[in-house]
Order: sequence, then structure tokens, then C-alpha cells
Amino acid sequence: MTEKSALRRKIYVVIFEADTPGGRAFDLALLVAILGSVLAVMLESVKDIEAHHKQLLIAVEWVFTVLFTIEYALRLYCVDRPVRYMRSFFGIVDVLALLPAYLGLLIPGAQSMAVVRILRVLRVFRVLKLTRFLGEANILTGALKSSLPKITVFLGAVLTIVVIIGAMMHMIEGGEQAGLESIPDGMYWAIVTLTTVGYGDVIPLTPYGKFLASTLMIMGYGIIAVPTGIVTAEMVGRLDPPGKDTRSCPSCLSLDHRTDAIYCRRCGQPMEPREEPPKTP
Repeated sequence: MTEKSALRRKIYVVIFEADTPGGRAFDLALLVAILGSVLAVMLESVKDIEAHHKQLLIAVEWVFTVLFTIEYALRLYCVDRPVRYMRSFFGIVDVLALLPAYLGLLIPGAQSMAVVRILRVLRVFRVLKLTRFLGEANILTGALKSSLPKITVFLGAVLTIVVIIGAMMHMIEGGEQAGLESIPDGMYWAIVTLTTVGYGDVIPLTPYGKFLASTLMIMGYGIIAVPTGIVTAEMVGRLDPPGKDTRSCPSCLSLDHRTDAIYCRRCGQPMEPREEPPKTP
């Protein structure tokens, strides 16, 4: 192994291996730096603090930015496939954590988006041995992906209702007094009402408008529950997947075997043949 390869290996162990003393210390220091950086950005948005400590906060933010830039460069240096790491989830998060600070040099205020660095705290799963929770996260992610087509159809139906109700409200309440001068204004009102937010900046004044608003409010209670039900059904299906029966192993008494199981999934003993339900004549 060449000296350069040995150096890359040492850097890799420290940065990517949380089981080693050096790797754990590095990850803990990184988490502290991430939280400190996010705190500095948040404090900079408070006018009273900014007025007295603006230069200090800017200096602290740039110190963290330079450190994160060096860290990202070291990550690319020590991995065998830098492009692959750049395309990974954490690679993209690392880039997003750096971009706001540098964009702030060109676009005033862009540095406020540096709070996206909080996403890097997800590394705490690796540092604190919480990877077992990733299984639950995968269940939730899978349920959301499976629900996407149904939710898309649902949102399409909601958008149709919003357009129709918005146009009707504009026709009924059109005018400056109600704040419904156009169909987009009516659509905005319909969204606010349907989601039960109710800002109160646009209100119906006529009896017909109030009746339509009341109808939409009642619809809102039912519509809000639909996406929750879709995702919940998908999660239940993943937590208790179909294709299992109630047979128990005659040896170890374990349950939750597949319908086509011949042997016990735990002890390997032969299972009793599955009794098929009687066919309805």
C-alpha cells in the first residue's frame, strides 16, 4: 500500500467509520458544528441580536462554511467513487448545506437558507447506533411512495373542486367589498376555506355566498381525512403484510407464517398442512 493510499484509508476510517474512536469523535464534532452553524444563522435573523453581533455571526458562519467545505472535499478525496458519493443522499445534502453561503455572495439573503444544514443531523442515526429505526423510516417512505398515485388522483379532484367553487364564488360575490375581484381570488378563498385555515381576509357577504361557504367548510372536514386514510392503509398493509395465515408451529408455537410455508420460519420444523376454506357452492 502506497503512502497516498494509506493516507486515504486513514481519512476514510475517520470520516465514514463511526465504530472507531476517531470516527465517533469526528461525527460528534460534526454534529456540534452543524447545530452551531444552524444556530448562528437563526440568531442572525433576529434584529436585536444582528444589530449588536452581526459581524461576529457572519464570521462564525463563514468559519463553519470553510470547515464544511474542507470536510466535503476530504469525503470526495477518500472514497473510491467520488461521483457516486456526490449523487448519494448525504452527498446531495452536503452540497445543499454549502450552496446558500456561497450564493449569499451574489444573492443577498440567500445565506438564510443555510438552515438546510440541519438535514445533516440525520447522521446521528449512525453515530448513536440508531440504525434500527431506519426500518421504520423505510416503512413510512414505502407507504408514501405507494400512496402517491392515489393521492395524485385525489389532489386532481380537489383542484377541480377549487376551480369550480372559486368561479362560483366570484360570480356570486364578485366585487372589491368581498375581496373576490377575480376567479383566482375565488380559488384562493376556496383553498383557505377547504383546508379549514380561514384567514378571514376574503369573506362572503351575501346569503348565497355564505351557503356556498358553509357547504365547502363541511366538505373540508371529509377531504382532509382522505390522504391520511390512504397513507395509513398503506402503512398497515406493510406492517401486517397479506399472504400470512394463523397457523402456529407445533414445535415452537411461532405465528405469522406465509400461506405457502411448509417449514417453520423460526425452528425449521414441518408445518401442518394449511386447511383451505370450504368453497361456496
